[in-house]
Amino acid sequence: MLNRKQIIVVGSVAVLMGLMLSLDIQGLVKPGEGEGATAKAAAPAASTVKAISLDEVSLTAKEGLTASLKSQISDLEAQLKSASEGDKLDLYKKLAQQWDDVNLSTPSSLYYEMIAEKTPDFNSWLKAGDKFTDAYQQSMDTLIQPALVQKAISSYQKADKIKPNTLEVKTGLGIAYVTGTPNPMQGITLLLDVVKQDPKNLKANLNLGLFSMKSGQFDKAVERFKTVIAIAPSAEAWFYLASSYESMDKNADAIAAYLKTKEIAADPNMSQFVDRKINELSN
Repeated sequence: MLNRKQIIVVGSVAVLMGLMLSLDIQGLVKPGEGEGATAKAAAPAASTVKAISLDEVSLTAKEGLTASLKSQISDLEAQLKSASEGDKLDLYKKLAQQWDDVNLSTPSSLYYEMIAEKTPDFNSWLKAGDKFTDAYQQSMDTLIQPALVQKAISSYQKADKIKPNTLEVKTGLGIAYVTGTPNPMQGITLLLDVVKQDPKNLKANLNLGLFSMKSGQFDKAVERFKTVIAIAPSAEAWFYLASSYESMDKNADAIAAYLKTKEIAADPNMSQFVDRKINELSN
């Protein structure tokens, strides 16, 4: 059975590629050409990004929900407005879970931030950082993306102060630095350090592969996606591998990888997409 992430991947292939590769990565250069980085690198200045309004985010997110789900979330929001300080944490958790259940990470991430502010331990801030990462990677709103990246960085930095130099925090910060700061090599350096310590780190390898695609280093992307597939094969990883091969004009390899994507996904949308790709690459 496909998990929620796989369903998103196979159900909207073109959109997914657009989201992952359209995030503005300024000045990305080949690994090894930039300066070193630490978990203390600066986040984007707050004045340069649009402030996030939870009410606006919630209103927009509800537009795609059923009447029943809208009602459930609105009821919890109404309870929160009149809740005592002692009752708010439980409502934050319920609202975060409600948004998680419908896979809407932007409102969810804001509640995880509130949870972390109430219970400021390592796991809470790491969770908030991971949720903000999901949010900016999924968001199609280019105005709100920078603010989500900034919040991810801030959350990871707070986790790092509590428990310094963990691979989880380095990975999250690395991805965010590449995506949303003027010196993406800070992030690349962090991710390379993660895979040096943990060569089978899925998240670091996957994102290094994506960033290699973004910078046109498709040979390096191929090696990263092969590593991911060797550890945990997925439709997502096979799809990115196929796209990298296609960009290198290795059509036979691309077709084979697209077919693996189709096989694992077992989804009509993916099957149609792969069939079109095979037809294009075969001619």
